[in-house]
Amino acid sequence: MSTGTEALTGSINKSRTFTAIRRIKRHWELYLIVLLPVAHVLLFRYVPMYGIQIAFKDFIITKGIMGSPWAGLKYFKQLFGAYQFQRIVLNTLGISLLSIVLGFPVPIILAIALNEARNATYKKVVQMVTYAPYFISTVVMVGMLLMILSSNGIVSQLIQRFGGEPVNSMSIPESFKFVYVLSGVWQGAGYGAVIYLAALSAIDPQLHEAAVIDGANKFQRIWNIDLPGIMPTAVIVLILNLGQVMNVGFEKIFLMQNPLNMRTSDVISTYVYRTGLVGAQYSFATAVGLFNSVVNLILIIIVNQIAKRVSETSLW
Repeated sequence: MSTGTEALTGSINKSRTFTAIRRIKRHWELYLIVLLPVAHVLLFRYVPMYGIQIAFKDFIITKGIMGSPWAGLKYFKQLFGAYQFQRIVLNTLGISLLSIVLGFPVPIILAIALNEARNATYKKVVQMVTYAPYFISTVVMVGMLLMILSSNGIVSQLIQRFGGEPVNSMSIPESFKFVYVLSGVWQGAGYGAVIYLAALSAIDPQLHEAAVIDGANKFQRIWNIDLPGIMPTAVIVLILNLGQVMNVGFEKIFLMQNPLNMRTSDVISTYVYRTGLVGAQYSFATAVGLFNSVVNLILIIIVNQIAKRVSETSLW
């Protein structure tokens, strides 16, 4: 009896394998296209995980990862005991949360406004103008900010014209977060609106027609049709944003930093750069990066579970 069952199971497995091979041969072009991003993820996301063990070792370049002595949680204790730890974590969280609070609703508002525009030419011009800043490089963006907000910038020159004193906003610690966040909102609003425009285009026009017949005004149609229609997309975007709350872009922060605003501009990524690359403390820098990644993972799991219970929309 068992022999017959094993033979039947083996036959079923062979049949499934043959079917899978035949499907791959029939659609090999699609599998080839999928292979490229899979290879990219494996090569640049999973293979580097081998180096995570540096965080638990006294890494010595000449001995390599495997030859370096084991250090345990030494560098994590050093991280949590560092006098800069609280400051860099609070700065990172402050900039990230401010970016979400100010930057999350702007693409939604812009997408709804563009969707309601009836003049096709005006709509295309506005979309192009708001989308174009996304292609400005980080170096150029920071250069523009320096030209506008430095002591010799356009803003200071206007203030002097009216009899005031020049102001260097880039050197004021309290203004750094707002300059960083608002410039990022301006740069990414048009790009973010594209996602919501695609979601709005999927809403059935008959819903709006029925609402107009029932006497609903434009605001009521936006509130009761457009916003619920893009809500699943908005929830997914919010989950992804909150899952990256500990990741603040290094390049822009680093270029905007100076000794005067370091108190509020020093974040985890710049701290890792100074300790890991400049200070050659590779084990300590890896421990900081691993701590950062673990916190992000925990946050995205928590936010995903909350979103699943509240809105029934989640990543998994």
